[in-house]
Amino acid sequence: MFVTSSLVVFHTGLEPLLPIYQRGILYGDPAIREASAAGLGEVINLTANKFLAGPLIIKMTGPLLRIVGDRNPANVKIAILKTLGLILVKGGPALRAFVPQFQTTFVKALSDPSRQVRLEAIAALGLLMPLSTRVDPLIKELVAGSLGKTNVVGDDGVGVVAVQSATLEALAVVLDMGGKKSKLPDSIPSALEASLTLIRHSDDSVREAAAKVTGAACNILGPDKTEETIRNDILQCEDDTGDIRQGKACAIRRVFSADVAKNLDASTTSEVFKVAVEYMKDEKLSVKESGIVAVGAIVGRSEDPEGNLRSVEKYILSLMIGDLKQRLETHQSIARCLCLCLELSQVESRIAFFGLTLLKACAKLAMSGNQRVQFAYNDVLWLALSVSEGQAGLDEFTSKAMFEDSRQMKSLYSKVLLKIKKVTILED
Repeated sequence: MFVTSSLVVFHTGLEPLLPIYQRGILYGDPAIREASAAGLGEVINLTANKFLAGPLIIKMTGPLLRIVGDRNPANVKIAILKTLGLILVKGGPALRAFVPQFQTTFVKALSDPSRQVRLEAIAALGLLMPLSTRVDPLIKELVAGSLGKTNVVGDDGVGVVAVQSATLEALAVVLDMGGKKSKLPDSIPSALEASLTLIRHSDDSVREAAAKVTGAACNILGPDKTEETIRNDILQCEDDTGDIRQGKACAIRRVFSADVAKNLDASTTSEVFKVAVEYMKDEKLSVKESGIVAVGAIVGRSEDPEGNLRSVEKYILSLMIGDLKQRLETHQSIARCLCLCLELSQVESRIAFFGLTLLKACAKLAMSGNQRVQFAYNDVLWLALSVSEGQAGLDEFTSKAMFEDSRQMKSLYSKVLLKIKKVTILED
């Protein structure tokens, strides 16, 4: 019933279709609503931005905003939220008057029982930020929600922890995409304070989401506040439990992944590096794996990335190839660590920076029997060989490596690495 065509490229061709989709969205059963919302999204996606005139995009928006708050099944809400996201991307300034309604809709969806609905709401809030001019009330609302001070928690049977995690994820996105628009002096500090409380939470998903807020808030507040936060809240280790150590390791990773880390004092970076190395050798697996990733971020931001990488290389290699039964999560943490080393460091040659031993170990694991392990180390090799910039990285490796190693890397390069478009291991 709902058919779209790539021939829809101008608004006079699109407008006659709107009543069909709108009726389906407003009055159809759940299956029709989902098909209508998804179909409208496809039509919008196929239509060039310049043909989506202000009145037309506004006409699409109203029914979706009205219906998304109803008691629809998760798949219907997901389709509507995806389409609203497309509308935000395509509509631009014409939708500025709708920002409050969008914001209310997306924040409410953060407490939905469906995890995918919550994820779509988080992404949509990020898309809303270019249009939003008053971010302080939103930050305040999200801070309160992350601390469990709002009454949305549990309304639809979703747990406190799930809502806190989603709200923190949303807060991190809002700070990243729109935090610099904040005008009230206490908005960003309140987000930082909440995150530093919640990196000590008993649930790992809350700790990890809170760490993202820590990194985003520090990035806005600048190096002085970041140094103070590191010394007062990260390096202090009185009575740290395993959960707290893991939360701190996550916070280190996020802070040093942010641009603010470029301007931190070298002595502070050195101190944090020592702490992260201790975490990466922790007996508790969650601390160990978060510590490994934190080490990668610090190595990439340090004044001597190659020297710092060499100082932990032996231990990393022992985890990579010393234990053939190493769990998947540990391998993924190592891959994230190595990708951060490569992405964040400013080195002339990534091949020289990594060295042949690490590269050969990555290639071996990229050909292992576990597909998810393969995917993780494919990302590392894609960055290490700078595949997106051409074949120079491969040529440099083969000029230094033994014949068999060169042959294996060439095979990986042609069959796998050339097909990769971007690194996904860091999308967490």
